[in-house]
Amino acid sequence: MIEAGLSPDASPLPPDEEGESEPASELRQLVVDEERHGRRLDQALAELVPEFSRNYLQQLVNGGAVALNGRRAARPAHRVKAGDAIAIELRPTPQSLAFRPEPMPLSVVHEDEHLLVIDKPPGLVVHPAPGNWTGTLLNGLLARDERAGLLPRAGIVHRLDKDTSGLMVVARTRAAMDALVRAIAARAVARQYIAIAHRRWSGPPTRVVDAPIGRDPRNRLRMAVVGAADPGKAAMTTFELLDTAQEACLVRASLHTGRTHQIRVHMAHLGHPLVGDALYGGSVDGGLGRQALHAFRLAFAHPFTGEALDFASALPADLVHGLSLWGLRYNPAPAMAPHATPAGPAAQPAQGPRR
Repeated sequence: MIEAGLSPDASPLPPDEEGESEPASELRQLVVDEERHGRRLDQALAELVPEFSRNYLQQLVNGGAVALNGRRAARPAHRVKAGDAIAIELRPTPQSLAFRPEPMPLSVVHEDEHLLVIDKPPGLVVHPAPGNWTGTLLNGLLARDERAGLLPRAGIVHRLDKDTSGLMVVARTRAAMDALVRAIAARAVARQYIAIAHRRWSGPPTRVVDAPIGRDPRNRLRMAVVGAADPGKAAMTTFELLDTAQEACLVRASLHTGRTHQIRVHMAHLGHPLVGDALYGGSVDGGLGRQALHAFRLAFAHPFTGEALDFASALPADLVHGLSLWGLRYNPAPAMAPHATPAGPAAQPAQGPRR
């Protein structure tokens, strides 16, 4: 059985709507309760974060990834007190990066000797991270093709969030991977999403949001539109109204940049958080248990043949059901130009918005 991890020359993933160019990590805030008063720090952590081993947590303490009451924890054996505040950054360890193949059904839209295009279902994690070391798309790719074990990240060149469904391109060779990474960085891969959001749409049917995104200073697990004090990273999204009802709207989003949770953050910034997106102010309505976001179109020039590739994905059943409950209509959009992400408003809706 092949074991595969990040090769020594693996570079960070290029940015995308649901992933950014930084190592996968998770910050957790914990408070020591009365029951754990007087215990060793590593013992208390093992009980408060039971999905990770005590040995792994000791490594994090020794590596400076644990703060106790705002100061770096000195040693795993430190005795904690009730009420102590612990901040822990859960980082991948070298051991955790040795992933194993796990057979799983994958919906392959296109396959050739250089690349795959996959239609990812909601609920599938793309790349292992704390709390999701197995059962990811990467594990499935390793099981599907032995050559994937020779590639950084098994050929994954961009990400979608666990609960976002839709199209992704995956490289099958190192040359294809390098070419796709360059194309994404040059914004030569066009990506469009369909989203259901709260509240009736107001204002013009096409809106361009050009607002930088960074970590939310009030909640480090979230992203936010930030101001001059924290300039963040440039982020631009074009939103087009497809339909609107009294309490919800249907939009098509075209990315001009790729930042973590970009569409979700920009829609919340407009006052239209996505249905099901509790992290950014949405509520679980319309029968949806996840954010109502689907990567429905992907277009790019083949990195070796130059062929214009343009793929579309039908809305998943849960989003179709959500549309019917909200009284929204959806018609698939016309094809995009495959050689670049649209610099201005994307293609017009097949059917005009219902106001």
